[in-house]
Amino acid sequence: MTVSYTAEVASCRHFGCFWKLLARWRASIYKIIWVDLLAFLASFYCMALLYRYVLRESDKVIFEDIVVYCHSYGTLIPLSFVLGFYVSIIVDRWWNQYITVPWPDPLAVYVSALVRGQDEHGRLMRRTIMRYVCLALTMVLTMISPVIKRRFPNYDYLIEAGLLNANEANIIKAMDAKFPKHPKYWMPIMWASSIVTRARKGGAHLGRLLPQVHD
Repeated sequence: MTVSYTAEVASCRHFGCFWKLLARWRASIYKIIWVDLLAFLASFYCMALLYRYVLRESDKVIFEDIVVYCHSYGTLIPLSFVLGFYVSIIVDRWWNQYITVPWPDPLAVYVSALVRGQDEHGRLMRRTIMRYVCLALTMVLTMISPVIKRRFPNYDYLIEAGLLNANEANIIKAMDAKFPKHPKYWMPIMWASSIVTRARKGGAHLGRLLPQVHD
């Protein structure tokens, strides 16, 4: 989980606050690499002591030849090229994950523009469609995010948050009992699609909305 120091940086005004942030242990680079750093330093000093105090002159020559041999092959592939290629792959993977996250905001604009009506029926349709979409997104995020899973550990918390009502929870629980190994996030999407289909049969022009719900 990402630990943010943005608020502390924005409110830091006195001298030396930047160095204070660098010395933080929680979520720091030191906390991540200290085991590897200790292993590297131990190996380095063991080899240094071995070279200076244990090896004979003839053995030192062999050791130096091995070092020169490894160094000659170490320069065949530039380290900057390898690091640049690695960073490019990691950033590309991160960005693909980010753009894959479905945001309900564009769909909310579509629903507001295409589902007409200022009466109670029209408002209820718009609110129910977006509630189902937010419910489906929340159910997906509970499967991949420990933080959201702790926030919504079961259907009762979804009911308390207003994303689900008791009758809908009973339907999902019945499906869980029949098919416990399969996720049920698709059910709210189907409910939202049914509302859009009924609205189209009632004469509303919602041909562009249904693909947006499915996306």
